[in-house]
Amino acid sequence: MELNFSGMLIGVATFLVIGLFHPLVIKAEYYIGVKSWWLFLFAGIAASAGSLFVENLMLSILLGVVAFSSFWSIGEVFAQKKRVEKGWFPANPRRKNGSK
Repeated sequence: MELNFSGMLIGVATFLVIGLFHPLVIKAEYYIGVKSWWLFLFAGIAASAGSLFVENLMLSILLGVVAFSSFWSIGEVFAQKKRVEKGWFPANPRRKNGSK
């Protein structure tokens, strides 16, 4: 019997990508504010395009995971702003009016 580790590798990679995007959203909101949603949009579009044109299946899948993690992060940036307003996360004191 031969084992296929592709699914496990994709699962671990997806877990790591999602884990990476959590602090990216927090840092983006802290340093840039909600305007950072554009960065996540462009990253998502670029990763989506890359996923369509890469021949390697594993890389294509990972680019798709990055793309949709980027798209999900757009909403999370706005949710992070609300978490900052509630006092759950620190606001950037260098930006006027908290997290604009």
